[in-house]
Amino acid sequence: MSSAQNPASEAAEEASPRPVRLTAAAALTALEGLALVVGGAWVAVLGLTGHPDDRQQAVTGGVTLIVLALLPLLAARGLLGRRSWSRGPALITQIIALPVAYNLLQADSMAIPAGIALAVVAVAALVLLVNAETTRALGIRGPGNAQDQK
Repeated sequence: MSSAQNPASEAAEEASPRPVRLTAAAALTALEGLALVVGGAWVAVLGLTGHPDDRQQAVTGGVTLIVLALLPLLAARGLLGRRSWSRGPALITQIIALPVAYNLLQADSMAIPAGIALAVVAVAALVLLVNAETTRALGIRGPGNAQDQK
């Protein structure tokens, strides 16, 4: 039986305190989203005020980063609200962050510390998102544990 069919179960979930791991996963996911917004705004402003090789490409890149920030920000909001759908976008955000972190680590520049920070945040968020306590709090059942719904 889904929680939409059982209001008592839904009320009990809402009344219990949010697990710390779920809150931490939401915070890390939101941090990534905020970093994308700040980075996108920085790229767009530099594209408009600086002397880029291609102004249109710089502004488009900045706007793209800001739009991409919606995925982790919406996922973080969903995690805080204990919405089961939010774990998928949060996991996707972390999986995408890992190759980005790897590329930052390959650079011979100031990007290396950013790559280290991004890798640490992504791995920590992944661990928190797949944790059993987080999964239970979101009402996600594993394979073989789903009840027959008629």
